[in-house]
Amino acid sequence: MKITPELYSDMTRQASPKSNCKVNVTAAFLIGGTICAIGQVILSLLEAGGLDRTEAGTWTSIILVGLSAVSTGFGWYQRLAKRAGAGTLVPITGFSNAISSCAIEARSEGPILGTGTKIFTIAGPVLLYGCTAASIYGAIYYFIPH
Repeated sequence: MKITPELYSDMTRQASPKSNCKVNVTAAFLIGGTICAIGQVILSLLEAGGLDRTEAGTWTSIILVGLSAVSTGFGWYQRLAKRAGAGTLVPITGFSNAISSCAIEARSEGPILGTGTKIFTIAGPVLLYGCTAASIYGAIYYFIPH
C-alpha cells in the first residue's frame, strides 16, 4: 500500500484526538493570565517592600523562573500544561520549563555530556532566532532616520 500525502493527512486526522477549541483557548487564557497575575502580585509586593520598579521587575523574573524550574522538577508544571496548553508556554515560566525539562531528562547522561549539551535543546532555536531577529531589527532601527 502506497501512502500518498492525502491518505497520510486523512489517517492523521482520524487518529488525532478531537479538541474543543473554545475550552482550550479559555483554559490557556485563564491559566496564562493567572501566571501573569501572580507575577504582578510579586512585583507589587517587591515594590511595596522598597525596591524600585527595575529591581522589582528583575527579582520578579528571577522568582518566576525559579518557581517554574522547581515545579518542573516535581512534575507539577507538566500537569498544569496539559490543561492550559499555550497558557503555560507564553510567560517567562514557559521558557524556564523548557530549559528545566531538557536538563532533567538528560541528567542520567552526566553533567557535561548530558545536561550541559542538551539543556538548550528546545530553547536553543528560540534564543538563536530571537537574538538574530533582535539584532536585525536593532540595526534597521539604528540606520533608518526617525
